[in-house]
Amino acid sequence: MKLIVGLGNPGPQYVFTPHNLGFLTIDRLATDRDLEVRNRQCQALTTRARIGNEEVLLAKPETYMNLSGLAVRELLEEYQLGPETDLIVIYDELDLPLGTIRIRQRGRSAGHNGMESIIGALGTQEFLRIRLGIAPEKRILKPFTKRQLKVVDAVLDSAAEAVEVILTEGPAAAMNRFNRKQEDDAESGTEK
Repeated sequence: MKLIVGLGNPGPQYVFTPHNLGFLTIDRLATDRDLEVRNRQCQALTTRARIGNEEVLLAKPETYMNLSGLAVRELLEEYQLGPETDLIVIYDELDLPLGTIRIRQRGRSAGHNGMESIIGALGTQEFLRIRLGIAPEKRILKPFTKRQLKVVDAVLDSAAEAVEVILTEGPAAAMNRFNRKQEDDAESGTEK
C-alpha cells in the first residue's frame, strides 16, 4: 500500500485557494475513481483506491497546514508504511510558476510550513513529493481568479496523471516526463 497525502487547510473558505492544491489533487484522484475522501482516521480524511496495480490510501490531513506532519506520521504508523518507499506528498510551491509540476524524491521544505511539519514529524527528508507551482500568487489563502482556475484544472489533471505514472512506471519515469514538460514547451514556442 502507498500513502498519498495532499496538503491543504480544512474548511470551505480555503477550498479553491493556492495553498489547497494538494487537497484538490487528492479530490481529483478520488473523483476520477468515483470515490469520496470522507473517512476520518488518524487526524485525516481518507479513502482507499487502486491506481494501476497498487492499493493506495488517499489522505487530506485535518490538522491545518502547519501541523500536517502529525496526521502523516499517524497514518504511516497505522498502516506500517515507510516514508522512503510508501509516501507521496502533494503540495503548493511558491517558487514555481502556476501550472508547473516538479517531482522530487527528497529535499528540504523550502520554507513550506506543511513540509516543515512532515519532515519534523518523520525525522527524514527522504520521501517523494509532487510540487505544484502557484507563483506569482502572494496571497496563498485567497481564492483563485476565474482565469487561474482554468490553469488549475489542467494542473490537477497533470498531477493526477503524475501520481499514476509514479505508481505504474516509477518515480524516474514520472520525473523525466513531468519535470521537463515546461522546458520542452518553452523550447517549442508553446505556452501551457
